[in-house]
Amino acid sequence: MRQEAQSVDAVALQLDHTALPHQSVMHGSPTTGHRELASLSDMSIGVWEHTPGVTRDVESDEVFVVLTGDATVAFDDGSPAIDLRPGSLARLYTGQRTTWTVRQTLRKVYIA
Repeated sequence: MRQEAQSVDAVALQLDHTALPHQSVMHGSPTTGHRELASLSDMSIGVWEHTPGVTRDVESDEVFVVLTGDATVAFDDGSPAIDLRPGSLARLYTGQRTTWTVRQTLRKVYIA
């Protein structure tokens, strides 16, 4: 069976947003949206977006590239924070407890 190549404009892709649980929000009224685009073995590939605000999270294994926005991810264990801007490539690990400070709506392509 022949597979056809696929392409999507990940920056322009429409995402449906939902409010985050109040216990996760530390400041503002951020929302998130995502869309899974494909799978690769047992991993999913998609686009995720977070509007401005400060939220807490417990991470899953993930690699991502930032498309748009400006944010900082701080780690509860004292590891150095990471700054995220267009072009940033980041790796998060299952169980990491984080605080996301999103200054400009952050959009990323993830593999998780």
